[in-house]
Amino acid sequence: MNIRPILAFGLILSFAMANGSAFAAGNAKKGAKVYKKKCKVCHVVKSGKKPTIGPNLFGSLGRKAGTSANYKKFKGLKGADWSWDAATLDEYLANPKKFLKKRNKPKSAMVLKLKKKKDRDNVIAYLATLK
Repeated sequence: MNIRPILAFGLILSFAMANGSAFAAGNAKKGAKVYKKKCKVCHVVKSGKKPTIGPNLFGSLGRKAGTSANYKKFKGLKGADWSWDAATLDEYLANPKKFLKKRNKPKSAMVLKLKKKKDRDNVIAYLATLK
């Protein structure tokens, strides 16, 4: 029995689990395309770049909601008690107003809804690469 393929698979699996985003449901490359088509008009995704209409999304996964640097328009997220992970971001992107209403927060200025689950998964996978 040749153990090399088993060891190689184990090494790849270990790396993927440590990386975290390797098992993401979405495709980051496709997510970048969705971002450019639907999100870029309001959001930037570069470290240190000043936000435009919406907050800078660089490093948003894992960050506490309403805490993007240099962005003071977080009326709907002020005092949020959650951080953005794949599940909360998926729910938010599906329907931002409903998401915030469920958490007793003011209305969101975000009007875009990503209705397709695959689009949300892809955007989340893309955002996970921005660290």
